[in-house]
Amino acid sequence: MDSMQVFRGMDIGTAKPNPSTRRRFGYHLVDIADPSDEYTVAEFQAAGTEVLDRLESSGGTAVVAGGSGLHFRSLVDPLEFPPTDAELRRQLESRSADELRDELTAADPTAGEVIDMANPRRVLRAVEIMRLTGESPTFRAASDQAQAVRAYQPLRDFTAIGVDPGPAIRQRIEERFDAMLDHGLVDEVTGLAPTLGRTASHAVGYRELLAVIEGDRDLAAARDDAIAATASLVKRQRTYFRRDPRIGWIPWHHEPAQVLRSALAQIQKDMPWIS
Repeated sequence: MDSMQVFRGMDIGTAKPNPSTRRRFGYHLVDIADPSDEYTVAEFQAAGTEVLDRLESSGGTAVVAGGSGLHFRSLVDPLEFPPTDAELRRQLESRSADELRDELTAADPTAGEVIDMANPRRVLRAVEIMRLTGESPTFRAASDQAQAVRAYQPLRDFTAIGVDPGPAIRQRIEERFDAMLDHGLVDEVTGLAPTLGRTASHAVGYRELLAVIEGDRDLAAARDDAIAATASLVKRQRTYFRRDPRIGWIPWHHEPAQVLRSALAQIQKDMPWIS
């Protein structure tokens, strides 16, 4: 469930499993889009749901691993993604944040109770959805689907394990990014630069190294920026997942075998037939 491993060629910077590992364990939703594509969560949801339905119908079990909390919830919860329109989006982006807020509150005076009116991106998206569907933020928030999402009521049965990053996460982030640089990340980004679309070009690590390639930043500064951005992303992801009461947490350990034992013990509480 990684938002960037879907893109072909973005291998080193996304810590993508190598081809032999993917063949051995039967990975899905890796290398399914060109880096120029605007690959959305809705597209990920459709592709992932197809895989899960196929496995479920044949009696199989999937391990959903990674990355993005929104992508995870798109597979297990009744999340619905409203339509978008590129031309309308361009029109709305040309208007000021105050104008968009005024339009939204004129149509939906209680919109501020369900969306962050101080976040211009969320306001713009709310106006776009309202224009395309006729549904206000307040109306959408009151739907059965939205209430189920807020209550963490899943569409599928699952057991979820979270591995807490532990106190040494910053050091591990630095070591991981330096290893990526040693394995050729700058060359990878250089080769991909002409083909990176809006989504792919904002991937952590790629965004910072693009500034180096374009001559706007030196490598040492970009390295520091990428490490800081990764740490910030980790913090946001941890906060997002910690809100989910369905996830059982186990402590970080430097020995993978110990992490595995802890994970299996947690899984066996809900799935005692796993050995």
